[in-house]
Amino acid sequence: MKQDEIDRILSREDEILPSSGFAVSVMDAVRREASVPPPIPFPWKRALPGLLVAGFALVLVLVAGVVAIAQLDKSSTPQFSISTPSVMPPIFNGGIESAAIWTALALLVALVSVKLSMRLASGRV
Repeated sequence: MKQDEIDRILSREDEILPSSGFAVSVMDAVRREASVPPPIPFPWKRALPGLLVAGFALVLVLVAGVVAIAQLDKSSTPQFSISTPSVMPPIFNGGIESAAIWTALALLVALVSVKLSMRLASGRV
């Protein structure tokens, strides 16, 4: 194709008509979309307390980690080992009793979480 042919084809001002039924199908789609109910909004009022508690817990863990690292730097032992039990609080260094307490606490937190979730999901707030 030469430049003159391209210019001639592009310079035509033919009216572009949609195929039969196109406008009707578009309007049907518009009406169908307009009749759909709006999406359910996210329940921020219910999620906000959990997000705040999670954020507080994260900050608490970070602060505890920074304090533990600062105490490790102040200690007089220059040797570092792979496991640093001196950094852990005494509550973590217990025997089987401590493990049983932590397991019971984890089970209790899981139970409360499940019960609260089921109550919120059933609509009885």
